[in-house]
Amino acid sequence: MSIVSTDIPFSDPEFHKREMTLMGSRNATAEDFESVVQAMHDSLVPTDALHAHSAALADLPATFPTWLEPSAGVTKAIVSC
Repeated sequence: MSIVSTDIPFSDPEFHKREMTLMGSRNATAEDFESVVQAMHDSLVPTDALHAHSAALADLPATFPTWLEPSAGVTKAIVSC
């Protein structure tokens, strides 16, 4: 189930002009996150393999634009607070 219960319109010409990528993800519940965190604690998730991009919160203004470049290959990133 989605939070949005209807279509989300967007400008196709603007989408193509900016050469954007649209990725969808599902909604997760608090229980889902607890389950994942527990699996990480139990070493059931290969966190080293998933940890490819990270930055400190203070460095984010400078780092974030580089993450937006498709060549950076960022799917998920970790921000340390």
